[in-house]
Amino acid sequence: MGQKKLIRFAEIKHFPNVLELPENAGGNWAIFFKNNNPVTLELACGKGEYAVGLGRLYPKRNFIGIDIKGNRIWKGAKTAMEEGLTNVAFLRTQIDRVDQYFNKDEVAEIWITFPDPQLRLSRMKKRLTHPRFLRLYQQFLQPGGVINLKTDSPDLYNFTKTVITLYGLELLEDYDNVYTQQQINAELQIKTHYEGLDIAQSNRVHYLKFRLDTPLDKEKDNILKQMICGEKTD
Repeated sequence: MGQKKLIRFAEIKHFPNVLELPENAGGNWAIFFKNNNPVTLELACGKGEYAVGLGRLYPKRNFIGIDIKGNRIWKGAKTAMEEGLTNVAFLRTQIDRVDQYFNKDEVAEIWITFPDPQLRLSRMKKRLTHPRFLRLYQQFLQPGGVINLKTDSPDLYNFTKTVITLYGLELLEDYDNVYTQQQINAELQIKTHYEGLDIAQSNRVHYLKFRLDTPLDKEKDNILKQMICGEKTD
């Protein structure tokens, strides 16, 4: 591991806005933030551009960026401290353990921004909009809670639209190409490091917003697998 990473790992252990695998976090976020404002998560936050950007836009809301990469979290956490954004924090843990850190109805909204699209079919269950993950989110999302997906991957975008349709979820917004819209709201103008890389080389950014109120029938998981595997081979 590089010296720079080691320094950052050491530093974030003393950052007041970073929690690493905390115990008994669920139910205590109002105490941590010292208010009862709504909580929004940025999953697989990388350098935390969205958590920080949303924190600037909405001072009366709380934002938590979640990622396992401590050297990436360091950037967002340091920026939040320098700007005095007391409504922004970071949680270092694996995304598939996120339900361990929040109690029922403790989260109002989730942002998933430019995650690894996990393109291989054998890794489909690792996509952060797969029903496996959506069921985790339902354990702590408030009634009416929503998911926002922003990605440059057409595969992940279309996969998520398939999930929304198959499981009968309420689609609230759907932009096949965000930056061709005549008016772009301030939330969608926030850009991450990974958006700038244009890894998918699609020359467009997709956005979906959907409500996660509906129970996800596990019997449909095999139907989903058959639908996706029928579209392409690994």
